[in-house]
Amino acid sequence: NKNIINIGLLAVVVVIAGFFGYTRFVKAPNEKKAQEAIFQAQNYFAVDSFKLALNGDGNNYGFLQVVDKFGGTKAGNLAKYSAGVCYVKLGDYQKGIDMLKSFSSSDLVIQSLANGLMGDAYMELNKADDAVAYYKKAGADNNELTSPIYLLRAGLALEKANKPQEAIAVYQEIRQKYPQTNEGREMEKYLARLGVVK
Repeated sequence: NKNIINIGLLAVVVVIAGFFGYTRFVKAPNEKKAQEAIFQAQNYFAVDSFKLALNGDGNNYGFLQVVDKFGGTKAGNLAKYSAGVCYVKLGDYQKGIDMLKSFSSSDLVIQSLANGLMGDAYMELNKADDAVAYYKKAGADNNELTSPIYLLRAGLALEKANKPQEAIAVYQEIRQKYPQTNEGREMEKYLARLGVVK
């Protein structure tokens, strides 16, 4: 039994040492390299040079190279979001959707923006049902800043898809949950257009 306990303790020590070694000598340096690699792409992105931000300029990485080389880092994850935005802005909607689907964030606002942008891209591809699903997902976090905007887009997409009753339900949700927002104050107009009056 003593040997089994010693082997078990040694295994635990090796796993812990491996984890700390990986974190300190592999993950942290990769994160730093990724931050440096994404810097110029972010500068291009900030001035709406989406092609350069996406593909780089020959001397500096674009978001695609950062995703390819450092995809497992925080900067690599952010590059997925930024690359998705670039693709959508450049009119390559499906590639934008694919890239945004590979992105995930615990920051509710950023994740909401990513879902909303996928909704926009699906609308551009005339896929209203997919757009509505992503708009609703973007509006589901109960955030007064973004939720009413994306729920309104969901309602408009439902109207376009000839689903007025579902649009009415979304508009009533906005009116009820977000009455103090610009969208909430406008809901009577949208509801009246669909035949719903107080």
